[in-house]
Amino acid sequence: MSRTVIGLEITEEFVRAVEVRTGRVPTVLASGFVRLAPDVARDSEVLDEESVAIAVRQLWAQAGFKSRNVILGIGSRRILVREYTTQAMRPDLLRQALPFQVQDLLPVPVDQAVIDFYPATEANGQVSGLLVAAVAETVEGLISTLGKAKVNVDQVDLLPFGLARLSTALAEPGETVAMVHITDHTTYVVVTLDGVPRFVRIIPISVPTSTLRARDAAAEQEGDGIVDEFHEMLQPAMANGAPALTRAAMRVGNAPASAPEPEIADLITRVGSTLQFANARPDATSVRTVHISGSGLAIPGVHAAFAQSLGVRVMPVNINALVKSKHPIEGEFALDAVGTLSIVFGEGI
Repeated sequence: MSRTVIGLEITEEFVRAVEVRTGRVPTVLASGFVRLAPDVARDSEVLDEESVAIAVRQLWAQAGFKSRNVILGIGSRRILVREYTTQAMRPDLLRQALPFQVQDLLPVPVDQAVIDFYPATEANGQVSGLLVAAVAETVEGLISTLGKAKVNVDQVDLLPFGLARLSTALAEPGETVAMVHITDHTTYVVVTLDGVPRFVRIIPISVPTSTLRARDAAAEQEGDGIVDEFHEMLQPAMANGAPALTRAAMRVGNAPASAPEPEIADLITRVGSTLQFANARPDATSVRTVHISGSGLAIPGVHAAFAQSLGVRVMPVNINALVKSKHPIEGEFALDAVGTLSIVFGEGI
């Protein structure tokens, strides 16, 4: 029996959401984004609850979502994700014991943290997996903000875990792959085997996406009409839930470039070192394919630069390759929406 589920993200630049009808043929029923004003949010952290709540209400009005219940995806530099091994026990007992076991590993007191554990392997009475810890106040702020917009959070999920589940639609059974999701200010790297995350790294780095280029240009030339022009470009997207950015923006990500921009070169180095570390771990199988998504993929030369530097197969991913859609999903939103979709992937999809 099919149902609908909505994944929602709050980033520094946007509020994004995707509503999917589950079933034999998963279909995006509605999707959209609203641009946030400067300094009202960071990735998965609200700085101005009222401003973000207004943007969420605007998104619901424009996109026409049929539900107000969401799964909230989070991911930022302030979320701890690290490998952890403990004694194997029943899941309920592990949940009770975990706060006492990991309190010395946390950046905040255990009573101020939201803690989860994602088991990956079990052997010799030990279970190994990924420990996740977020500041409770930050998560509560997100939920409170959405409550002001009359949106209810059914579940909070780590975005890299969603990307790991999503990898099952892209990888062969038994194949170790990496998902690299490049957004305006944060890049997520997830090494996964059969949908189970084996290694996660969240890289805080701003890259020159068209969103940030337009923002910087508007800031430098305020009063020359650039701000109005940028909003006019985005306005059709706000009206129908699909971005007005052209398909050319999708193609330009594969264009060759003589040398990547400094931020991209830095990012490639970090991703490369991450994969080398993950490949060198005990019992690890080497990553042979990297699936790249996110608005950073639309930056000229990015695809070619990653493929040349990493020395593995690099495959671009947009949401249209993963699910059907009742309305066109185009431009950079089709790349960023891969992350938003991943939040609900596995929820009956």
